[in-house]
Amino acid sequence: MAAIKAGTRFKSAVCDTQVMVIAAPEGELELSCGGSPLVDVTADASGGEIDANHKNGTQIGKRYVNKAGDLELLCTKPGEGSLAAGGTPLVLKEAKALPSSD
Repeated sequence: MAAIKAGTRFKSAVCDTQVMVIAAPEGELELSCGGSPLVDVTADASGGEIDANHKNGTQIGKRYVNKAGDLELLCTKPGEGSLAAGGTPLVLKEAKALPSSD
């Protein structure tokens, strides 16, 4: 996969998941969903099956990040596959705790 830019949209080839890149590190990166590479949202890609090890699902409106925090994807359409970058699963971004109002 080529270098990834913020604003780029991808979809899964094996489930309904669609994502938009919010932030990405420089250089090339391999993004996948359900164990198969993500494809451009306009590409005609269908078929295949979700890898059983990559079947945690995605949730609409949630942001997924890598461990380093320099890659962030926004889920625009949910699906059954789970997202990964370079073979490492992405995790759901946690909301920051609000300061107490004492």
